[in-house]
Amino acid sequence: MQADVLRIPVGPGAVHVERYGHGGDPVILLHGFGTCAFLWRTVAPMIAEAGYTAYAIDLFGHGESDRTPDADFGIAAQAEYLDAAMTALRVARATVVGNDLGGDVALRLAATREERVGHLVLINTPAFDELPARDITTMQLSTARFAFQVTRGVLGAAPLVQHVLEGSVAKGAHMPTRLIARYLAPFAGEDGVNHLLRLAAAIRRDDVEDLDLGRVRMPTLIVRGDADLWVTREVADRLVANIPNARLAHLRGVGRLIAEEDPVWLCEQLCQFIGAERTVH
Repeated sequence: MQADVLRIPVGPGAVHVERYGHGGDPVILLHGFGTCAFLWRTVAPMIAEAGYTAYAIDLFGHGESDRTPDADFGIAAQAEYLDAAMTALRVARATVVGNDLGGDVALRLAATREERVGHLVLINTPAFDELPARDITTMQLSTARFAFQVTRGVLGAAPLVQHVLEGSVAKGAHMPTRLIARYLAPFAGEDGVNHLLRLAAAIRRDDVEDLDLGRVRMPTLIVRGDADLWVTREVADRLVANIPNARLAHLRGVGRLIAEEDPVWLCEQLCQFIGAERTVH
């Protein structure tokens, strides 16, 4: 299925959106750190074939979205950009699915704009004292060293992003060199490296820790790949305990990027969750 590619203004610039399907209930798909809307290339068409309209969005500053100088790329700002994008897309309310950092953006939107989120799905989402996740804290603590090492090399951001991507799947075959190269494309060259480090520096715990999770009252599915190296199982358990209508689904033998390792299982979980809740309500 071919996606409709859209450029949607959100204030300081525009975000890249890939839309699959037309006329169905909207499902917004948000990627995490080091990835982009490309993550959803298999899941989004399957969601559309199930009768929904899927929107895979590059977070502002990521993928093919604009990276306006001096813009805020933090979680709170991303939630505001997402709210603006939904208005421009004429999507009043949607199922919002977030992987990794995208889950924090989705959670922020759900807590501050409850009317925007009909169902919430958080996939291997860092939270509490594990936000930022370990991959990002390593970059934040060593920004100067990374910048010096990478700019002296010829591989650009590869030493940084490759490590994150390889650690985000349980089996190396699910993250081959060609796939790493595709995810690396937005960070080519010295400017790309510096921008990657700016994105890492923008992730702040206080953008989420001030949220009242008791106000996140929509049906919520917490999804965890049990082989996640970056965030512990405790985070998923605490999210379930603190969000009133949350439940947990977990899959053994996969890491953070379930959409890469088992997209069929993930799509089935999403559609069953949305469909069952839609039937009940």
